Formats: sequence, structure tokens, C-alpha cells
Amino acid sequence: MKKIKEYLLCFVGALFVGIGVYFFKVPNNFSTGGVSGVSIILSGYFKLSSVGIIATVINTVMLVLGFIFVGKDCSIKTVLGTFTLSCSLIVFENLFPLSKPLTDEPLLELFFAVLFPAIGSAILFNCNGSTGGTDILAMILRKYSSLNIGIALLFTDFIITLGSFLFGAKTGLLAVLGLLMKSLIVDSVIENINLSKCFLIISAEYEDINNFIKTKLKRGCTIVEVKGGFTNDDTKVLISVMNRFQAVQLRRYLKENHPTSFVIVTNSSEIIGKGFRGF
Repeated sequence: MKKIKEYLLCFVGALFVGIGVYFFKVPNNFSTGGVSGVSIILSGYFKLSSVGIIATVINTVMLVLGFIFVGKDCSIKTVLGTFTLSCSLIVFENLFPLSKPLTDEPLLELFFAVLFPAIGSAILFNCNGSTGGTDILAMILRKYSSLNIGIALLFTDFIITLGSFLFGAKTGLLAVLGLLMKSLIVDSVIENINLSKCFLIISAEYEDINNFIKTKLKRGCTIVEVKGGFTNDDTKVLISVMNRFQAVQLRRYLKENHPTSFVIVTNSSEIIGKGFRGF
């Protein structure tokens, strides 16, 4: 079921990318990097073929690199993402032919041209997949260097983005702005997808709270013996990590049953271990 869920998320992520590329990038010639950016330049400026066909050809080459350097599991998901993106572009071209942008507001178009692909890419990266192309290059850089995904994408896509200047200075500058926005949004979305809440709870009724966390929330809890710096009393601190929905339940329970508890809640997007993400 976990694999099925991941493959379904790869499909949804790639579809988001396809919507952003076809309905907002292509009509405005926004080449914000990636295979879609190359396809827009080759299709829009050089008139070689349709965006969908060009993207399919380039992605096929990139997939070979994915199998070699990234690994089988990632490449299977990338095949799904690539196939979904290429097919969606070809289907959109036939069902919804566009001769001009949807609106006459370039900044509005740029916002959605960045938002949809950024959300889609973040979903794919979080599942260890991609839509192929320069996403594969970014994943290779992430695997063999300390670069995060946002910086890796910025590095691999910058040269391609400069190609938007072939359509004029305005289009080129908007494309560069879109690239910078994309790299920031991808990291932000990934962090929010994996966001968890870390609780540090000081309470005399720690046993009741520990029991609630274990039996009702089905989460683990660590109890640490400490000494109060102000009172000099021995006490216990409970440490527990959970998702946002469970955090709401715990806060409600503490408010209703142990209102005198001292609670520290912090956000974390990198919880590694049983019940959370692997290395």
C-alpha cells in the first residue's frame, strides 16, 4: 500500500507540472529551466515540433542517466512521472489548443506557471521521484553533493532559463524571476509536506500524559529526569514527536485535563526513524 500511495502521488505531482507547463509556461514562452524549458525554446522559437513530443524525446535520454546514477527505485518513479508529464502535454495540446495566454497579465501567468510545477516537483521529490530531465540532474547532484534540491535545481536550470531572452527582454526577465521563485517554493513545499511537531512537556501528571500519547495517539514518548533550575526540584520531561493532526489532539487534551503543564512545541521537517522517514 505504501508503494501504491507513492506511485499515485508521483502521478498527481507530474499532472500538476503538466498543467503549469501547458496552460501557463508554453503560451507565455516562460522557459524556467528543465526539459519543459528546452522544449518551449525548441518549439516556440525554432518551430521544431510540439512541446510534448520534444519533451518525450529528451526525457528518454535523461531516464537512461537516472537508471545509471540514481537507482532503480527512483528511476521507476521517474518513468511514471515522465510518462505522465509527456502524455498530459500531448493530451492538453489536442484537447485544449492555445494560441495565446489565458490572460493579459504576465505576472499572474508567471505566478501559476511557477506554482503548479513547483508543487508537483516537490511532491515528486518527496517520493524520491521526478518528471525526468534536469530533475534527474538535480537528484544526482543531491545524491553526490551537499546541495539541497532548491539550489540544485537553480544550478541546473539557470542556463536554460537564459534561453527565454530569445523571446524578448521582458519574457527573459520574467523567466529568471520565475526560476528564483521555483527554487524557493520547492524547498518550502517539501518542508511543509514533512512538517512534524516536537513536544517537550513538563508536568507532575506525566504518567497520564504519557499514557494518552501511547494509547490514543499511538506515538512513542521519551521520559527524561531533570532538575528545575528555579525550584531545584526533581521532575520529568516528556519528549514526543507527531504529525500536525495528532498535535492538535494533544494540545486539546492538555488544555482540558492538564492546564498547568509547561509545554514547548517546535516544528521539524526532518524526523528520521521508526514511524517517520528513513535515511
